[in-house]
Amino acid sequence: MSKKASNIRNIAIIAHVDHGKTTLVDCLLKQSGLFRSNQATEERMMDSMDLERERGITIKAKNASFRYKEFHVNIVDTPGHADFGGEVERIMNMIDGVILVVDAYEGPQAQTRFVLRKALESGARPIVVINKIDRENANPAKVVDQVTDLFLSLAANEDQLDFPVLYASARDGYAMASLDEKSDTIQPLFDAIVKYTPAPRIEAGDKFRILVSNLDYSDYLGRIAFGKILSGSIAVGDPMVIIHGDGSRTTSRVSSILHFDGLKRIEIGDASAGDIIGLTGCEDVFLGETIAGDAETPALPFVPVDPPTLCMRFAVNDGPLAGQEGKLLTARHIRERLEKEVLVNISLRFNETESASVFEVRGRGEMQIAVLVEQMRREGFELLVSRPEVIFKKGPDGEILEPVEELFCEVPNDSLGPILESLAFRKAEITSMDHADEMVVLKAFIPTRGLIGFETELVNGTRGLGIMSHLFHEYAPFKGDIPARKQGSLVSMESGKVTAYSLDTLQERARLMVVPGDIVYPGMIIGENSRGEDMTCNPTKEKKLTNMRSSGDGKGIILDAPLKLTLERALEYIGDDEYVEATPKSLRLRKKILDATERKRAANRKAALVMAE
Repeated sequence: MSKKASNIRNIAIIAHVDHGKTTLVDCLLKQSGLFRSNQATEERMMDSMDLERERGITIKAKNASFRYKEFHVNIVDTPGHADFGGEVERIMNMIDGVILVVDAYEGPQAQTRFVLRKALESGARPIVVINKIDRENANPAKVVDQVTDLFLSLAANEDQLDFPVLYASARDGYAMASLDEKSDTIQPLFDAIVKYTPAPRIEAGDKFRILVSNLDYSDYLGRIAFGKILSGSIAVGDPMVIIHGDGSRTTSRVSSILHFDGLKRIEIGDASAGDIIGLTGCEDVFLGETIAGDAETPALPFVPVDPPTLCMRFAVNDGPLAGQEGKLLTARHIRERLEKEVLVNISLRFNETESASVFEVRGRGEMQIAVLVEQMRREGFELLVSRPEVIFKKGPDGEILEPVEELFCEVPNDSLGPILESLAFRKAEITSMDHADEMVVLKAFIPTRGLIGFETELVNGTRGLGIMSHLFHEYAPFKGDIPARKQGSLVSMESGKVTAYSLDTLQERARLMVVPGDIVYPGMIIGENSRGEDMTCNPTKEKKLTNMRSSGDGKGIILDAPLKLTLERALEYIGDDEYVEATPKSLRLRKKILDATERKRAANRKAALVMAE
C-alpha cells in the first residue's frame, strides 16, 4: 500500500434521526482547524438543503474532509431516516469505518438498527459515540449494554464486536474515552478515528477502477460521478471507460478531478487508490456502474438496494386554478424533473402510465416522496399527488404478497389502550411489550398499508409523547382489508370566495379546512364531514339582504380554528378518489373527478364491477 493510501481514512457518521450526528460532524470540522478562529460558521453545516434545516433531518448524503496530524480524513454524513436508506446503502461502498452515534437517553432506535446493519454488512469497522451525555436522565452505561446487544443481534464479526466507545456532548464540543475522564475538546475522537479506522481497502495493481456511489450535477462541469478509487490512479486528460449495468461500454476523457477540502470541492490534477473523488467528463454514467482506465478491466459488483414499497401518482394539475401560482405545469416538465431525480436517487423509480399526464413514482416511504413533492413545489411546479399505495407482489403459488414493516413504538401508559386498538384495526401483530417507568415499548409487525396515517394518530392519541420508527421486514401474505378514513369529505359545489356566513352553518356538521376569503371550486375538499359519506355544499353562499331587521342581526360569527394539514399529513389523509393539489403557495385537497355527476357515475360503475366479481 502506498504511503498516500495508508494516510487516508474514509468514514461515515451513522445514527437514528436526531441523535446528533450532523452536530458531531460540525464539531469535528471546527476543531480540526478547518476554519479560522474568528470565522463565522453555521450550525449543522452539512445540512445544506432548506428542507433539511427546516425538518431537522439529513436527507442527502454529503462529503467533507479534514486533516488531523499527517492523516487526510474523508467523512460522509448520512441520513438516519429509513425512507432515505438508498443514500446510506450507496455510500457504504466508499468507506472503511463508521462512527455510530447513539443518544445517551434514548439508546438504539429502529433507524440505528437499519444504518448499523448496512454498515456491518459492508465490512466497516465501527466506533461508538454515546452522545448527549449531559442530557437530563442520560444513562450512558445502560446504553452501551444496549448497543452491545444490538451488535450481537446483527451478527457482527469479531473485529466489529471489539469496538471502542467514546462519550460525548457534540453540542458542547467534547469527547472522552471514559466517563471518569475530563475533556473540553473532541480530540479523543480524532485519535480514535486514525487508530481504529483501517486504511482504505484497495486492490493490488495499477489498473484504475472506481465504483460510482454518488452523482451530482453542475451547470459548469456537467455530471459529477463520486466514488472511492479501488485501484490504480487517474489524471486530468486520461481516457476512461464507463462499464454500464447492461455490460456495454462507452469511452470518454477525464475533464476534471474533484477533491474535498473541508466542505468545498477543489479541482486537483491527479488522484490514486484509496481516495474519494469526483470525476467529470462522463455524462452517460449511472449509479452503481464502474469507471475503468481501459476496456479490458472487469466491472465491479454493485450492492443492490432494498426495493421500493410505496407508490404515488403524480399528475398534471388540471384544476380551475392551475397556472396561477406555478410556472412548471406540463407533463413534459414533470417527466424531465423525475428523470433528473432518479439519476441521483437510486431508491426512487418512476413509470409512465396509461395516461400521458400521469406518472407512477415508487419509493421507500411517504416521507421520501413527500420531500420530492416539496422540492418540486419550491422549484415552481404545480402537480397533483395521489394517496400512497403499497406495492404488492405475487408469491410462488400465485398468492398476493404485501410489504410488512417491523414497528417500534414508545407510548405512555395512560394512552396504551387506544393505541393498541388502533394497531389491531391496522392488522398489526404485537410481538412484545416492555414497561419502563411510565412508558411502554411496543414491537409489532404491521402491513405497510397500516402505517399510512398511523404516526399522526399516535401523536394525537398520546398528546405528542408517542415515538415510533419502523423498518422494512419482508413481503408476507395479504393481511386483509384495512378500512381507510372513517369520515367523509365536505366537497364544494360552487366556485368563488368562501364566506363566513356559509361556514357558520357548515361547521355544525363538519370540521372545516378553509377560512373566509379562500378561493374554492367545484370538487375541492373544504372540510371533513362528521359522517362517513361525502357531502356537497356551497361555501360561497352569502346572507340574503332584506329590509326587515331580525333579532340576530349584528351578532358576530365565531368560527372554529380550521384543520390545516402539512403535505405528509394531507397525503395520508386523502382517500383513493382524491388528490393533493401542490403548488408553490398552496396545498389544496380535491376529488380526482371534479364534476359531481361524473363522480356519481364513476362510483356506480365501480360498485357494479365489484358486484359482478
